[in-house]
Amino acid sequence: MSLLTITDVEATYGSSQALFGVSLNLDEGEVVALMGRNGMGKSTTVKCICRMIPAKGTLQFDGQDLTRLPSHRAARLGIGLVPEGRRCFADLTVYENLIAAARPGPWDLDKVCALFPRLGERRDQRAASLSGGEQQMLAIGRALMTNPRLLVLDEATEGLAPIIRQEIWAAIHTLKTESGLSILVIDKSIKELATVCDRAVILERGRSVWQGGFADLSHEVTQKFLGI
Repeated sequence: MSLLTITDVEATYGSSQALFGVSLNLDEGEVVALMGRNGMGKSTTVKCICRMIPAKGTLQFDGQDLTRLPSHRAARLGIGLVPEGRRCFADLTVYENLIAAARPGPWDLDKVCALFPRLGERRDQRAASLSGGEQQMLAIGRALMTNPRLLVLDEATEGLAPIIRQEIWAAIHTLKTESGLSILVIDKSIKELATVCDRAVILERGRSVWQGGFADLSHEVTQKFLGI
């Protein structure tokens, strides 16, 4: 069953058009990669889904029209965002960050700290004192505490040390295999994406130009749309 459906979505920043026709769908329990070179519309698509900017076209979540909803209403429907740049509440502790937007459901403090033990160890530390990798874990844990049906990960491993990146990818794999959570992942690491994603959607200049199973993502396609 389709959880998220996007069809011919267009979006602008003032007089500048950023999306010219993005389409994708994501089913319950599915993990989909949203791919493309820098500046091709991936984060703008995320902002449309999370209702941070206006959009034209079809945007539906669990059959409900998202286009007229403010961002907090979209979040309450079950869309959890891990934003690019983490954006943790710097002056709050790890514990306070995690409970700030918590909602009832299977994800609680104990379960988040089981996924990321470092968060339990640093429960009373201010977020500003954490390393970049720990802040990324906190951003993911905070989103999980909202008990979303769809988790959106926008460049969740960007700029992290290789060992921390592997911890994040291991956690995403755990989420896929053990929680059945629907996940939309934006990342540049094709090798790691291939281990967790069922399908991929590639954007080029604000348009969807390729969709298919990850096994069908050929070298020619990656070179044409993802190569430097």
